[in-house]
Amino acid sequence: MTTKSTTKATTATTPTEDAGISTAATQGKPLETITLSHHLNIGGTEYPPGSRIRVDSDYARRLRRQGYVARG
Repeated sequence: MTTKSTTKATTATTPTEDAGISTAATQGKPLETITLSHHLNIGGTEYPPGSRIRVDSDYARRLRRQGYVARG
């Protein structure tokens, strides 16, 4: 069962700010900064389109394949 959280991202309110998403699994892995093209919910935090977030390179690649990363 999945629960929906309505928490908004407070650190990524403008497209030029980084959310800095990091978990124990991403420690030591290279991080990439990406700009979202769609709403995305990560760990119960909602990021609106245009938010810049830092995620590990494998997750960034998956998001690109699914169309969540803005081109440009």
